[in-house]
Amino acid sequence: MSDSKAVRGSRERKSEQRTSIPTFYRQVVAELRKVVYPTQEQLVTYFLVVMVFVIFMMALVAVEDLAFGKLIFTVFGGNSQQ
Repeated sequence: MSDSKAVRGSRERKSEQRTSIPTFYRQVVAELRKVVYPTQEQLVTYFLVVMVFVIFMMALVAVEDLAFGKLIFTVFGGNSQQ
C-alpha cells in the first residue's frame, strides 16, 4: 500500500515545525489557566463517593473470599475421620 501525498506531507511538516522551549512553556501555562478546578464542596463529595465505593468493594471481596474459602475447605478438607 502506498501513502498518499497528503499523509506524507503532513508528517514532513510536523518534523520541521518544532516548538521552542519558551513557546511550549507559554502554551502549557495558557492551557493550565483554562482548567476548571473543583470547589471544596465538590472535592469533599467526590472523596466521599470514592471512599464509600472502595469500602463497599472491600467488603464484597472479603465476603466472597470467606465464602469461597469455606466452600473449598468443605470440598477438599472436610471432616475426614482417620
